[in-house]
Amino acid sequence: MYKEIIDKYYPATSPLRDILVTHSRSVADKALSIARCHPEWNLDLQFIEEAAMLHDIGIFRCDAAGIQCLGTEPYIRHGVIGADILRSEGYPRHARVCERHTGAGLTRLDIEEQDLPLPHRDLIPETHEEQIICFADKFFSKTRLTEEKTLEQALHSLSRFGPRTTKQFLTWTELFAVR
Repeated sequence: MYKEIIDKYYPATSPLRDILVTHSRSVADKALSIARCHPEWNLDLQFIEEAAMLHDIGIFRCDAAGIQCLGTEPYIRHGVIGADILRSEGYPRHARVCERHTGAGLTRLDIEEQDLPLPHRDLIPETHEEQIICFADKFFSKTRLTEEKTLEQALHSLSRFGPRTTKQFLTWTELFAVR
């Protein structure tokens, strides 16, 4: 399913497609690894793989030339753009992952206080599947595709989002037993 959606929005010869697929595969593999450590949660592994592969589907409409994104929207909107795309494709559950994976999720207060160009509502991952994908994403950038960040590096990258985000990430580190 996710392959067809990627094919629809990213031409096979596009450098951005390679960035998207490589990054998303790393996120999916880490998310699946975490999920498999928690059979007691009865997680939907197929959904985790699909949603992780699609969590950044909206980047092509954003302006981030350093990673071959040549659109016009601010990059912080890639999640809500991706959510709109996946809802239009008939995947509302996957859309939730797109719109909720920035930082460790954003509260309405975060959005309003920082005057972010996002809907004024909570965009916080709620289910274990959403949280695991959001968490796994923090270990991979789109500029150093072959490198996984250490826990400390991921935490440092998140610090710009403020103390609530840092606290949430540390909570997930304990919940998912990641060291």
